[in-house]
Amino acid sequence: MRALDRKLLRDIRRLWAQSLAIAAVLAGGVLVMVMSYGAQRSLSQTRDAYYERARFAHVWSEAARAPQTLVPEIAAIPGVAEVEARISEFAVLDIPGLEAPGLAQIVSIPESGAPRLNRLILREGRLPVPGHGDEVVVNEAFALAHDYHPGDGFSVTLNGQKRALTITGIVLSPEFIYSVPPGGMMPDDLHFGVMWMPEATLAAAFNLSGAFNSVSLALTRGANLEQVKDRLETLLKPYGGTGPYDRKAQTSNAFLDGELKQWDMMVKVLPPIFLAITAFLVNMVLGRLIALEREQIGLLKALGYGGLEIAWHYMKLALGIGAIGVVLGWVGGYWASIGIAKVYGDFFHFPYLVFLQRPSIYALSASIGLSAALLGAGFAVRRVVTLSPAVAMAPPAPTRFRRGLLDRVAALLRPRQTTMMILRSIGRWPLRAAMTTLGISMSAAMIVAGLFMIDSFDELLDVAFVQVNRQDAVITFAAPRLETVLDDVENLPGVMAAEGGFSAPARLYHGPRSRTIAIEGRRDGARLARVFDGERRVEVPPGDGIVLEARLARHLDARVGDVIEVEFLQRDSTRHKVVVTGTVQTFFGLGAYMGQDRLAALMQGAPQVLLANVMIDESRQGELFEAIKNAPGIARITLMENVRKSFDATMAESANISVAIFSIVASVIAVGVVYNSARIQLSERARELASLRILGFTRGEVSYILLGELFLLVAAAIPLGLWLGHGMAAGMVASFDSDLYSIPLLITRETYIRAALVVAAASAGSALIVRRRIDRMDLVSVMKTRE
Repeated sequence: MRALDRKLLRDIRRLWAQSLAIAAVLAGGVLVMVMSYGAQRSLSQTRDAYYERARFAHVWSEAARAPQTLVPEIAAIPGVAEVEARISEFAVLDIPGLEAPGLAQIVSIPESGAPRLNRLILREGRLPVPGHGDEVVVNEAFALAHDYHPGDGFSVTLNGQKRALTITGIVLSPEFIYSVPPGGMMPDDLHFGVMWMPEATLAAAFNLSGAFNSVSLALTRGANLEQVKDRLETLLKPYGGTGPYDRKAQTSNAFLDGELKQWDMMVKVLPPIFLAITAFLVNMVLGRLIALEREQIGLLKALGYGGLEIAWHYMKLALGIGAIGVVLGWVGGYWASIGIAKVYGDFFHFPYLVFLQRPSIYALSASIGLSAALLGAGFAVRRVVTLSPAVAMAPPAPTRFRRGLLDRVAALLRPRQTTMMILRSIGRWPLRAAMTTLGISMSAAMIVAGLFMIDSFDELLDVAFVQVNRQDAVITFAAPRLETVLDDVENLPGVMAAEGGFSAPARLYHGPRSRTIAIEGRRDGARLARVFDGERRVEVPPGDGIVLEARLARHLDARVGDVIEVEFLQRDSTRHKVVVTGTVQTFFGLGAYMGQDRLAALMQGAPQVLLANVMIDESRQGELFEAIKNAPGIARITLMENVRKSFDATMAESANISVAIFSIVASVIAVGVVYNSARIQLSERARELASLRILGFTRGEVSYILLGELFLLVAAAIPLGLWLGHGMAAGMVASFDSDLYSIPLLITRETYIRAALVVAAASAGSALIVRRRIDRMDLVSVMKTRE
């Protein structure tokens, strides 16, 4: 083994703790890169493989009642490869052991056999036999929630007729990998299930013989999606079509896309922070090592070693540290990506998991990680190449000191002598102090970015369930009814108050921009479901115009006072001009709101209601549930308490994962930066501190001089980190913004305090380790002159 290689091994053994701390920071960046990319690619590949094998449709549309004779015309649309017309309806469930009524979306199975599009994957049992009207298959999530197996049963109310059903099979469907009930925000598998029955049974129950109310289309490769949708809308419009939508707007797929987008954001944001801090730490450690070995470098050059050869020796030390970090990151990232992919695979109910780890991501993470280490080393070793032997072997020129601004300010404050030493040390190496402060501040920023989501979700829940939706339940009717039906609702047992609601599918136009949404009709003075702006905390009545959700207004580039055009999809193609009277931030969906009378006038009909928002007397809740289970005109009831519970459970799981990741990341950064900074300062100032001990300074005073500087930098870093964390949180809020939901930017004082305490604790722990070295310092050996 060459002499320089033996020296390299000695350096690694001597600097093992600092090297390990740097490697841990680098490992964090590599881990996040491998984990995020692995989880994202695995979920994406699993989704794509599942969609392809199950023949997931490309376009969907609903209608009121379209004849089966229309199917050949739809199939003739250029670009359409296959058409499947079906019946899809909602029904109230009477589940044994469950007091509240459940809700089912029931989809027809063709009489010819299994669906050709959106194919069902049997997990247990078999599909219903055509002609057996009491047989049904259910989605796996609903079956697991109730421990259902083939042979079990429950009752369902189909268009006012109650009948007993028997489960023959448990299935998965690509349409419902993420099954959200109508009016819900998150899955509620206990109260909502998706079921499939023979087409003839549903057609007879809902008076749809020879007709359909839902259609799915598969397209050919290269088909013009927008032209297909336009043509399909034209064909279905006379039959109450609600407007076609593609995979981007399909609820289940849209939620999955949102999760993949979040992982993409994480892989772009976190690794660069780790790599930048790694480069800084490597530069700091090697810079100090080279300064200490200045005379040795001169001697090596005098003995014939070239500058590049010696520089490569130090670069190999950086590569060794980088290699350790890369390997640790690989191992951690591999297992973390498996765990996360499995969690999401179960959450989205995939039939299988395609775990994909491309060698390219490992090669990329290794090259980026090692490059960061080499970059930091490069700035440190460049002096080795230009240093001549004679200059290197001579003692370094004494540092020239002069009174600067910091000294003048300190003189006015008249600090203790030990405190003055701390301030002068910071002034002597301002760049290093600034970089240390920035590194520590990133750990505080990470914690704020992780914890703010808890604050934001609390705010979101307050707006959604306290300010906007104040009702206990939403009763949805099987068909639009006149407003007089609200009197009947108020006569139901346990109902204390009822307010009506109506919605109409429409397309909004503003200049070249358009958007298809449902316009909700609201009565002035409604108290149970308000048009409320969650950002300004005020009600925004529509008046004679229309109120748009803030994200919808941005999509349309519409502002208050602008005139937009409204086309009702279930009416003719007339465009009505309406003034935008306000915008609201609701965080869920893209809503538009009009006064009930104004909406009815535009639709040229009497005011109607599709649902009733109700307040319930809890003591009579059971009586109400029984009445609803047997009411023929009620399609479903949505309990807001269940909606909130499902939202809490889902968001809590997601938030806990994010908080855990960001907290671990922050702790690794804080420990790595603080520990290395303290060790380097101890190495640089060992003779100075030993001299002070000999002069009578106590161990506590000497420790204060060294660690006080670090604590001062930590104190400066925490406010900076909290500010950077606010910026990171704002960036995350922007990345989460979608048509399905948005997240408010809210960071409470408790979150800031918690972030500051975590950073302070990690810094204090690292400092205590260095404090032990100060206490054990051998004064005689430290004071010896190095030969």
